[in-house]
Amino acid sequence: MMAKNLEATINVTTASESFSVSLPPIAELPFPVKSIGGNESVRQCHGVLYDAALVVPTVLFVLYLVVHAKKNLTKLCNGRSYIMISYYALLWLACVLNLAWCSLQGWQCSAGKEVAWNLLSLFTVAAMLYLEISLMAFLLQESYAGGLETLARTFIISGIIVGVDMLLKVIYVFGFGFPLFIDVDSTHRMKWGFWIIHELLLTAVYGFILFVHFSKWREKLPSRPAFYHYVVVMFVVSAVAFFGCALAGTGAAFGIWLYNLTVICYHSLYLPLLYATFLADFFQEENFLLDNAYYSEMKDAGFFDADWE
Repeated sequence: MMAKNLEATINVTTASESFSVSLPPIAELPFPVKSIGGNESVRQCHGVLYDAALVVPTVLFVLYLVVHAKKNLTKLCNGRSYIMISYYALLWLACVLNLAWCSLQGWQCSAGKEVAWNLLSLFTVAAMLYLEISLMAFLLQESYAGGLETLARTFIISGIIVGVDMLLKVIYVFGFGFPLFIDVDSTHRMKWGFWIIHELLLTAVYGFILFVHFSKWREKLPSRPAFYHYVVVMFVVSAVAFFGCALAGTGAAFGIWLYNLTVICYHSLYLPLLYATFLADFFQEENFLLDNAYYSEMKDAGFFDADWE
């Protein structure tokens, strides 16, 4: 509860006279912020540099999308590819949520904003994770001939995975009160335990893809070099995040710093990386020939046949 201004009066009595001294009101004290788990502590924001590292790249990428939106929408309408339309819409949804998340970092330092911040974080991470999983799962399909059927199946499977992930986070945050998205207790073991498992799974998935790339089954994977550059980057980021969470779980300050660094990299650079790797060629190619890109391979395999029917 917010402390009130107090005014104190001191009565002094001497042998010859008595007088009173009134002290000025005591300055209002900063009230403690209750964490979701019930422990009271004063939250510390990350600072201007942290916020700038998140906001500036995100704003620049959104501005880039806005500037090229008219041209991109024209190509989507002319191409009539429901697959590309779906992923472009998902990209915009993730960008808008991520921009809000990066711009409203102060919410986790404000009293009364815990629920709003947790909901914003929950949906932002879910949108980005859904885009990440669905796109990877779609590109790893052995055949693209199914077109919309393959896309629908990919979306359903990805939705189930992300739905389970969201459910677990909701239980952790709103059920048990663990501050998954709030940096109020940097040594919370259950918080770091959850993120350790989360990052370990992502690291294992990207590591398995790299393993297949160097095995006899590599022909089942996309042949474009940019795909493996993307996988390598995501494997490194996930591995570093896993290492940072493991260190943070032991209370090491370096682990918390390392994890925060991966958070900055993911939220500020992941969506531009995904766009440049998988979507940019489609919009840059004037006549939709798309040579040396995924889409030429998909077209040859009959990937777009269902879109044109």
